[in-house]
Order: sequence, then C-alpha cells, then structure tokens
Amino acid sequence: MKVRGIDVPEDLHVLVEHQVWARLEEPGVARVGITALGMRLAGEIYMCRPKSPGSVLVQGQSMAVVELAKSIVSVKSPVGGTVIEVNAELARRPEWVHEDPHGRGWLARVQLADFAADAAQLVTGEALGPAMERHAWLNRLGDDDPAA
Repeated sequence: MKVRGIDVPEDLHVLVEHQVWARLEEPGVARVGITALGMRLAGEIYMCRPKSPGSVLVQGQSMAVVELAKSIVSVKSPVGGTVIEVNAELARRPEWVHEDPHGRGWLARVQLADFAADAAQLVTGEALGPAMERHAWLNRLGDDDPAA
C-alpha cells in the first residue's frame, strides 16, 4: 500500500506514534527498524547506532540513537525483547536507513519477550494505511511536500 507516495508493507507491525516497525521472522524473532514515513518526517540520517546484542529492549523505549542534520534522537523500540543481532552495515552505510528503511536499513533483530502483549500497541495489515495517513496528517506532511 502507499501513504502519501510512501510504500508501507502490510506485513509490518508498526508502533505508529514512534514510526518504528517490527517484521516477524522465525518464531519468537522480529527484525525492527524505522518506517519510511518516519524517515520522511525526520530527515537525513548521518549516523545510526542500535543497542548492542544482549541489550534488553522495552516497547516504546530506546533501541537506537540516530544523528540527524540538526539533532540526535532516540529511536523507540516497537517490541520488547533482547537484541540478538544488529545491522553492522549501518556503521558504514547509515544512508540505508533512509534509502531502504523496510529492507537493508533494518536496525536490529530481537528475540521477543512477549509479542502478544506488545501487539496491542501495534498496527498491521489493512489498518496500517489509515493509521499512517492520520500520522502523516497530524505531522503536517502534505501531498504538496517536495519530498513526497
């Protein structure tokens, strides 16, 4: 699906408020990252540093730090669990988070603690389009946005 010209894969589980996603992989494991809409709203990333393997994540709390043109921000985690792998390529190619946020720009793989509990705060499937559209509208990302 597309929201304001941005591809939004329906298999993502998105914590819309923070524009971060989880994609379920093997049982009990998810790959996580920042949504394309989140990247459009944030701007270009110059550095991305996910928490290291072994770090425990809590849904809605920090999973990474990114440096943008004018600020350094904490990226919130869409799910709780333990980091089992980080995308080491981001140290050399932070632009992947911007260029391919739902693919090569993933931040970490997480061993999930309780996905059933986390899922109550996540949006996925057909409900994702309207939720992302509302978030874009609330953040004044218009159809006339030059980046759109």
